[in-house]
Amino acid sequence: MKSLKYMVGIALLFGTACKTVKTASSNKPALFPAFSTEAHRGGRGLMPENTIMAMKKAMDLGVTTLEMDTHITGDHQVVLSHDEYLNPLFTLSPEGQEITKEQSKQLILYKMRYEELKKYDVGAKYYSKFPEQLKVKAQIPLLSELIDSVQHYAKVKGIKQPFYNIETKMGKDGDNVLNPAPAQFVDLLMEVIRDKKISPYVVIQSFDVRTIQYLHEKYPDIRTSYLVDKGNVEDNLKKLGYTPFIYSPAYKLVDAELVKKCHDLNMKVIPWTPNTKAEIEQLKRLGVDGIISDYPNLLVD
Repeated sequence: MKSLKYMVGIALLFGTACKTVKTASSNKPALFPAFSTEAHRGGRGLMPENTIMAMKKAMDLGVTTLEMDTHITGDHQVVLSHDEYLNPLFTLSPEGQEITKEQSKQLILYKMRYEELKKYDVGAKYYSKFPEQLKVKAQIPLLSELIDSVQHYAKVKGIKQPFYNIETKMGKDGDNVLNPAPAQFVDLLMEVIRDKKISPYVVIQSFDVRTIQYLHEKYPDIRTSYLVDKGNVEDNLKKLGYTPFIYSPAYKLVDAELVKKCHDLNMKVIPWTPNTKAEIEQLKRLGVDGIISDYPNLLVD
């Protein structure tokens, strides 16, 4: 008969192993939507882009997935923004004044503290590219703040848990000037995602292969999506070096052959950004697995 001390040791070891498995499984990716309807930048055809109010509107419309862009501020905060600077096309100063192109070049997010950045209005100015967009005062939100708002809104409204498709906006030419290096960007982003416990519902996408390569290696439980605007499937995947969960091409690149190649490799195809009903229906006929659009209302009709 084995000693009591030995048996206790085995029990403790087994218990620790069980706890480890349980913790790891908590990050297991959730079942992805059969067809992912994605509100591009929260649905900028209808609401100010990359804002909390846009995400709530998209949820009310019934999309499965909230698509958004992230940047890093000068004080290492993860914020929602497509542009590395404050875009003069839809941004007003803290005093409510227009911003010139020359001024905007000095208003780089990576060189600004968030306390300064959040004073600018990115929602009230008329944006001619999207004339239907609701005009209302809005600020660039922290990713952490947005997640808190989305999770709370889903709970109180009885909305199904949304997925988050989060893009890292960066490029090699901007390293340490417009954005941190890939590893730092990803680690800051993942710190928020882990803290908010939404990992199972997250996809990280990028045109910059370095960020999703790093994610694939260091955070293998996080799904990745490769954004492309040119080239063929074979060459793009060779550049990336692995097979991502999603292949996300500009919608005009999509044809039946592309869809078949991706599905043969067990990749989902989610193109961006068709903005007419005819374009969306054509992509559906080709067998894509989701669509990213500025007009989420067209995806859920």
